[in-house]
Amino acid sequence: MTTKRIIPCLDVKDGRVVKGTNFVNLRDAGDAIELAEKYSQEGADELVFLDITASIEKRKTLVEFVRETARAVSMPFTVGGGISDIYDIENLLRAGADKVSLNTSIVKNPQLIAEAAKNFGSQAIVAAIDVNKTADGYRVFIKGGREATPLEGIAWCRRVEELGAGEILLTSMHCDGTRNGYDIEMLSEIQSFLQIPVIASGGAGEFKHFLDAFVEGKADACLAAGLFHFGEMSIKDLKQYLSNNGLNIRI
Repeated sequence: MTTKRIIPCLDVKDGRVVKGTNFVNLRDAGDAIELAEKYSQEGADELVFLDITASIEKRKTLVEFVRETARAVSMPFTVGGGISDIYDIENLLRAGADKVSLNTSIVKNPQLIAEAAKNFGSQAIVAAIDVNKTADGYRVFIKGGREATPLEGIAWCRRVEELGAGEILLTSMHCDGTRNGYDIEMLSEIQSFLQIPVIASGGAGEFKHFLDAFVEGKADACLAAGLFHFGEMSIKDLKQYLSNNGLNIRI
């Protein structure tokens, strides 16, 4: 049985962790390095660090900041934000990241996935896909959720797998920050098409939401932010709950 993973997400702006609702109305959640250390000590399975304004501000993720964060944690560590080419990926992996998360850049240049997988291995390449539920179905958004694309969400998930992505970080923008639960319908539909792991993101508000994502949505990992950042839920208690409900989870 595959071990399910719990992943805190650090959405970082100017060195501070922020959290909003539906990708807007951001509020400060603390120092990024301090939170990274805290989650490492609490037993998180992985950590995701996203420089959420890098693409819209047309700048690069700060390599030195990544290096400092990587030194603070003892778990696999994914970095995203403003990554546009192979050189960016190489620099971040050299700085200590285990994986890179690609979003805007792969929509603009899908072949970057294949090139990156060839150079660094699929296991290091995470396709981050932000999907919003619209009148036309699930639509892919880029630039931190600020710009709609013509891409349909499920079709784009299948495409990034074909190109060589090793994992998908799937964020439901319409659920993000609402605390009403993950989009189980979308998760289960996507999982019926894919072979690679899917990380569910957007909407967690209570223990059962994680259980539903794992059992009904068939997610391989669940990502959350505000619940952990503001002390509303501990990773230890969450993992114990999931284990008590029959999931294979690292305690």
